[in-house]
Amino acid sequence: METLHKMMKRNVTVLFCLIALLLSFPVQAFQFRDTTGKIHKLADYKGRWVLVNFWATWCPPCLKEIPDLIALYEQRKDVIVIGVAMDVDDPKVVMDFVKSMSITYPIVLGDRKIASQLDDVSLLPSTYFFDPEGNPAARQQGIISRESIEEFIESKSNKKSLNQKH
Repeated sequence: METLHKMMKRNVTVLFCLIALLLSFPVQAFQFRDTTGKIHKLADYKGRWVLVNFWATWCPPCLKEIPDLIALYEQRKDVIVIGVAMDVDDPKVVMDFVKSMSITYPIVLGDRKIASQLDDVSLLPSTYFFDPEGNPAARQQGIISRESIEEFIESKSNKKSLNQKH
């Protein structure tokens, strides 16, 4: 019983933290060119949740969340993940790392100018969420997990379906 209580308390805490981060951020649109040359615009992903994750190869919390982001990208068709690597000094280091981690989602070589399309990214990792209509939904500064992302999406989906019933 104690374990279930702890689990519920943790889940409520995670959900509360995500809801507390429902800060609107200044820009609702972006345009990123990934390492393959493809342009990614928010409008291209209507109908899907969009996660823009700012990270760096030298950032331990960033590296910890990458497997969860890969799993989300590969297993959920309603989610797109775009990784923005903030290792501005050496693109080869980033690309070697992407290959070694088998990252399958699009990677953008980022810098402050690219990041400023969304915010003044001052902490890594930072993840920006857009809902399927393209509206800012939340931002998370610090590490994020697949579980917390899915709980957030589910909470928003449940709220939307409740609103549609009334």
